[in-house]
Amino acid sequence: MIKASELKKGRVILHEGALYSVSDIQRVSKGNWRSYLQVKLKSLKDGRITDARMSVDDRVETPFVDTKPYQYLYRDGDHFVLMDPQSFDQIPAPADAMGDADQYLRGNETVTVSFIEGKIVSIELPNTVELKVVDTPPQVRGATATNQSKDATLETGLKIRVPPFIEVGEEVRVDTRTGEYLERAKG
Repeated sequence: MIKASELKKGRVILHEGALYSVSDIQRVSKGNWRSYLQVKLKSLKDGRITDARMSVDDRVETPFVDTKPYQYLYRDGDHFVLMDPQSFDQIPAPADAMGDADQYLRGNETVTVSFIEGKIVSIELPNTVELKVVDTPPQVRGATATNQSKDATLETGLKIRVPPFIEVGEEVRVDTRTGEYLERAKG
C-alpha cells in the first residue's frame, strides 16, 4: 500500500478490484480547498481508460510487478514472440498486451515486459524506433515553406507526416508514445 501522492506514470495499481496502469496524473489545488489527484487509469484487462479522483492521503494497493527486458523477434498470428536475452527462452505475448507494437517494431528491438504472478500484464515499447520509409511523394522543387510536411508510409505500415526532404529508402526516428517523426536516423 502506498499513498496516492506517491503514484507515478506507468505504475500498476489495484483499483476497485481490477488492475490498472497509471497513464496520467495531475495534482489539482483550488484556492483554500483540499488538493486532490486527477488520475487516468488504463485497464490491463481490456485497455479502457478510466478517470479517478483521489485524495492525496488515499491508500492505493500496488501488486508486486516483475519487469524484465525481452527482445521482440516476430509476430505469429495473434501472438508476438519475445526472447529472454539471457536464457534465450522464447515466450508468446498476447496481442492485447502489445497494443500497437506491430506498427513500430520490425524485429530485434528490446521491450520491457511487466509480469504479475507470471502472467504478462503490459509491454512497454522503446521510446524511439528507427524505421525505413517505403513510400512518400517526391520533394516538390521550389517549395519554400519550411513547416510543410508530407505523408510517408514506413516499412511496418505505419503512416506518419515527415518533412519534405525525406525520401524513399531513408531511415527515420519515430516517437512510439506519440507516433510522430523526430529526425533522420544517424547513418
